[in-house]
Amino acid sequence: MKNQSVKNNIDWISVIIYIFLVSLGWLNIYSSSLSSTDGTYEKQLIFIVLTIPLIFIVLFVDGKFYEKYASIIYSISLLSLLGLFAFGKTIAGQRCWYAIGSFTLQPSEFAKAATALALAKYLSDSQINLKDVNRQIQALAIVFLPVLLILPQPDPGSALIYSIFIIVLFREGLPSWYVWTGFIAVLLFVLTLVLEPEYVILIALLVIVAVYFKSRLVDRNILASAIIFTLITGFILSVDYVFDNIFKQHHRDRFNILLGKTVDLKGVGYNTNQSEIAIGSGGWMGKGFLEGTQTKGGFVPEQHTDYIFTTVGEEWGFLGSFVVIALFVGLFLRVIYLAERQKTKFSRVYGYCVAGILFTHFFVNIAMVIGVFPTIGVPLPFFSYGGSGLWGFTILLFIFLKMDANKVNEW
Repeated sequence: MKNQSVKNNIDWISVIIYIFLVSLGWLNIYSSSLSSTDGTYEKQLIFIVLTIPLIFIVLFVDGKFYEKYASIIYSISLLSLLGLFAFGKTIAGQRCWYAIGSFTLQPSEFAKAATALALAKYLSDSQINLKDVNRQIQALAIVFLPVLLILPQPDPGSALIYSIFIIVLFREGLPSWYVWTGFIAVLLFVLTLVLEPEYVILIALLVIVAVYFKSRLVDRNILASAIIFTLITGFILSVDYVFDNIFKQHHRDRFNILLGKTVDLKGVGYNTNQSEIAIGSGGWMGKGFLEGTQTKGGFVPEQHTDYIFTTVGEEWGFLGSFVVIALFVGLFLRVIYLAERQKTKFSRVYGYCVAGILFTHFFVNIAMVIGVFPTIGVPLPFFSYGGSGLWGFTILLFIFLKMDANKVNEW
């Protein structure tokens, strides 16, 4: 059976979920910004309308174009990030935007799709074997080059999203020790902030000794264990220095509040505290659309952007929040399902990247809003206010839907 038109072959389940999410996002932006005078919800409506021709352009372009020119698209995205240092506009202490009159564009939102394309292109080469150290370095370089340009802006939230590419690489053959090293490093970092370093070193020593004696006799290597312990000890002893000298004060404050070491309900902890109050006050059924007292009173700063989910929790309650979360989860699972049935490695890997990027944004944003993750400025896909974010996520998703529509569907 040959492919028919994109209209017939496109995955309409994903499209319908996308439409629901964008529509619900605008309703919540409308509610959270109704009392403002800067026309936030009108601007977002314009952004949404402009996504329609953008989607048609993405779907009109031949699917092979994205694979053929992936490296060029990636290079352009790197140049756009590099150009911010010379031509970028600083807003709220971040040099993340290009400004054309009153219109601003954030290139980091589009760099995620470009990086996903470049990584998929690299991994689709039949000669690529991620067991090879040189190949690992090259693949990781594709991922972390944008990070090196985004972090100094500074935009740690956008940089954090790129960590999900490690899982994609793991799925394609990257040794598991990369994932375990990252997980252990994060765990040790947090433990060292909570406990005294000597206690964390003792815990690490006990774990290494236990692993050593539980290993088979032929697998035991006391030199390797000693080297690992030395590296872990060095890392633990460096945490305080990194936290005190490399982290900025507002980052330190947010971690301290999250870990319960500081209580500042009127200062740095104000956003999170008001967010928790708003969501908790919604109860099971919510207060009703446009009836949220925290929302109408403007108690939650940046509620139309990073904290948009608080409007859902307050006005729609647990039931509404569950529906929104279910839609997101449904989209993630659908993209993964579509990725698994792809006929080319390029489109399959790109599909994993799409699911991973969307999920990481969703997970970090919700965790941030309910107070289990520090505030770092990660928008909720299709929900948070902003043209760059909406267009970036739309391009990311519909490039994959175009790839999927290009193949022969077998049911």
